[in-house]
Order: sequence, then structure tokens, then C-alpha cells
Amino acid sequence: MSIQTLEQFITEQQTQFPQAKGEFTRLLQSISLAAKIVHREVNKAGLADILGKQGSQNIQGEEQQKLDVFADYYFLDILKKAGECCYLASEEHEDGLDLSSPSHYPNGKYMVYFDPLDGSSNIDANVSVGTIFSIYRRVSPSGELQDEDFAQTGRQQVAAGYVIYGSSTMLVYSTGKGVNGFTLDPSIGEFCLSHPQLRIPELGKTYSINESNYNQFSAGIKQYLQFCKNQDPATQRPYTSRYIGSLVADFHRNLIQGGIFLYPETSTYPNGKLRLMYECNPLAFIAEQAGGKASTGFLPILDIQPNALHQRCPLIIGSVRMVEEVLLYVKEEVELILNS
Repeated sequence: MSIQTLEQFITEQQTQFPQAKGEFTRLLQSISLAAKIVHREVNKAGLADILGKQGSQNIQGEEQQKLDVFADYYFLDILKKAGECCYLASEEHEDGLDLSSPSHYPNGKYMVYFDPLDGSSNIDANVSVGTIFSIYRRVSPSGELQDEDFAQTGRQQVAAGYVIYGSSTMLVYSTGKGVNGFTLDPSIGEFCLSHPQLRIPELGKTYSINESNYNQFSAGIKQYLQFCKNQDPATQRPYTSRYIGSLVADFHRNLIQGGIFLYPETSTYPNGKLRLMYECNPLAFIAEQAGGKASTGFLPILDIQPNALHQRCPLIIGSVRMVEEVLLYVKEEVELILNS
């Protein structure tokens, strides 16, 4: 059986996609290398002193796990040394790392936003976790970064992807020409193409949401959840509830099998809880490239104008028909309010 590695695949794409130049190729290879190192540590976590809490909090006020700090360090270190980036931003830090000064990499063309270890609170329970990344090309020609570099919407991403560390480790990414998945073969230390041109089914049988927040949901979301539970064989309902609590894991399952993930606004988080730049935007980019849909309930995720590094937003993402069902209930709620 023919095997195509991630490096071979990326090299082949250079002849097809204008954005896949040498610098971009090296950037993706750097992300791949960092993912392999994190994979190694995640898989030996139970045998090493890297489980449990770090004893500190990140900028979100969340308790950092030891593996959070480890993954953050290696992604930052490897991407910084690669020399292709003018800006790096991680969930774990209040400010991004500006590398555009003459003392760093003034010719770096790419800005990378990433969540180094999504779902890390589950790591002690041996639940799948992941890395999410988003890549932009700077808009300003050179020198110091300008406001327009940071004002790019999700539609201006040149690539986005995630790595899921589970029963196998997979890297899934898109450069705007479909979505491809690569599984790490530990025997050769390479990511190999295993899921070419991934497409999310238009309709799934699974919905993923933290229903402990039910009393804080809007009326439209509550009505949709009741719709999911109603008996209707013609529309394959009731849907099955599957919530892992690890965004990458829930999204990956729905990407493969079809389904929907919801983290809507609540009374506690009226602007949503998930972060736009390094969680919602990259996954929305992948979802749309795979034939799915991503929305806040009112606006496509990829059309949101960013105004802060750690900006939050609601997320409704997955199979296109399921997302559209939610939007109908939200629309009905808005119309009722306007007409009352």
C-alpha cells in the first residue's frame, strides 16, 4: 500500500496552491514537529511527573495543567526558531509575541494563533485532548505589524488545523482547498495521509452541549434541545447526546460521523466562552472547507471582526443541516421578541 507523508503531501501542494511556498511549507513542518513532541509527552504522561495542576492560572483565569505549560513552551519555541513567523499568540499568555522587529524576524510573513492543549483538564482522566492552530499572512508589507494585520477576519486565514491526541494522534488541516487528515505512525515518526478530502455529513445523529448550563440558555437553544430529544423516525430523532468536554475531541467526532457542537451564550458568559482567534475561527474554517457550517447563532463565525486577542464568542458548528435547524429556532425567538 502506498504511503504519503505529511511532508510529501505539503511539497506536492506547492505546485498547486500559490500560498504553499517554501516558507509556508516550513511553517507547517514546524507545527508537525511540535505536535510530535507533545504526542510523546501525552502518551507517557502516566509514567512521568507531568500530570496534574501546574499551580498557576493562564490569562483566562483557568487552572494550568503541567501539560498546558509543556505544550505551550514547545509550540512557541519551535515556531519562533523556524523564522517564518512575525507574530505568535497562545491561549496561555496575555499578550502575543511580536517578532517583527529587526532584532527578531522582520521578514516573517505569518501570524500564528494557537491553543497548545485544548481540553487539558481531562488529561488526568485519559480523555482525548488536542492542539488548535490558525495561520494568517500579514497584510502590511514589512517592518512593524500594523492594525490591519490584527483586524483580519477568519475568512482571511491561509490555513487552520488541529491535532488530536487520542487512541491515535491525528493532524487535520486545510489551506482553503478542502480538509485532509494525517495519522501519526509512531514506528516511522511521520504523519501519514489517512483521511483525504474529509467531508462532514450534511446531517448527523449526535449533538454535543454542556446541558448543565441549560437554565442559562436562551429560549431558542432550549427549544432546539427539545427538538433533538423528540421522537421522529422520519428525521432520525431523537439525536444522541455526546459531550466529551474537549472541544477538539467533540469536533473531530462530528467531522467524521456528522453532528453538531454548541457552546452558545449563557447568562454567565453573555458573549460566549470559547475564544475566537484560536478556537472558533480555525475550527469554523475547517468546518466550512469540509462542507459544514459555523455560526454564533446570528453571524457566521468567519465574518466576525476581531477586536481583542482573547475575544470570546458563541459557537454553533457542525453538519450544515443541523446548524441551520438551530438558526431557525434562534430566528423564531428573535422575531417573537421583536413582535412582542
